[in-house]
Amino acid sequence: MRTMKIVVCSTLLTCMSAFGISDMALVKKAQEAGLKPIPKSELEILKLVDDPKNPITSSKVELGKKLYFEPRLSKSGLISCNTCHNLAMGGVDGVGAAIGHKWTPNPHHLNSPTVYNSVLNDVQFWDGRDPHLEAQAQGPIQAGPEMAAPKELVEKRVTSMPGYIKEFKETYGQDVKITFKLIADTIAVFERTLVTPSRFDDFLTNNPKALTKNEKKGLQTFIDKGCVACHTGVGLGGTMQPFEIHAKYAYAKGDFKGNASGMVKTPTLRNIEETAPYFHNGNVWSLTTAVKEMGSVQLGVKINDKEAQQITTFLKSLTGDKPKISYPQLPVITNKTPRPDMN
Repeated sequence: MRTMKIVVCSTLLTCMSAFGISDMALVKKAQEAGLKPIPKSELEILKLVDDPKNPITSSKVELGKKLYFEPRLSKSGLISCNTCHNLAMGGVDGVGAAIGHKWTPNPHHLNSPTVYNSVLNDVQFWDGRDPHLEAQAQGPIQAGPEMAAPKELVEKRVTSMPGYIKEFKETYGQDVKITFKLIADTIAVFERTLVTPSRFDDFLTNNPKALTKNEKKGLQTFIDKGCVACHTGVGLGGTMQPFEIHAKYAYAKGDFKGNASGMVKTPTLRNIEETAPYFHNGNVWSLTTAVKEMGSVQLGVKINDKEAQQITTFLKSLTGDKPKISYPQLPVITNKTPRPDMN
């Protein structure tokens, strides 16, 4: 019995040595603040992101990927989902206001949010008008300043190509009716797979070496300053929050005021170093500036240069591993395919 106690104590001391008491306290503090990791196992991730009403299958994902990269879903035949949510650029377009049909900037000067980890959001769209990725996928395709394609045109384009008809039948059955809704639903299935676990998730699941000393300090400051009031959960964002609580936003541009209650969707902080410019209007290019601005506007606290740099250092640990995505070869058009319309 004495030998067993010595072995147990020795093992415990080894673990505490590898994962310092301060590290364990920080993990607990982060967890108590509502921060949650992306699970490690593929099965647990699937449980997190899947929708029983539109379940993920490998064939849906492959078809959804083709439709995500398909510019012929737009009226002009030039704009795809990937145009504004570029998977090679952190899932964004890198401009302040999204650019759409006929080179039109978003009339409200709204920025394209990242598609990576969007499945972790409680709501979609900046005004949070729908919780479902399926509904979000329908919006930009039809919107005049974006892809500007009516439902009927999208259906005619897709069903005019034998390659798509074949793949839809293989995916959904021989009697499938290819509707606009089904096209958007299939895109959403692909988007559900765009989850990017990071070193931060490893740290939250008890890997002390996953974050550097400076990143841990930044996490501490991030929590202490109150950033977790809005940026929490698995997505570190994605909920509706009131805006301009303590001060006016200094970088206002456009007429967007949030939903009817003045609430705005909090953007995810995952991959935040890759998704500049920041905020709903894309009017801030510096991450440290964004951090300081949120301190005054949302928290009513001053975040000095040192603290902002600490937080920024932590935020960069949220840059995650992206799924490997090969650019798809798209089906060939036919004489029945509606031609591009630039008007």
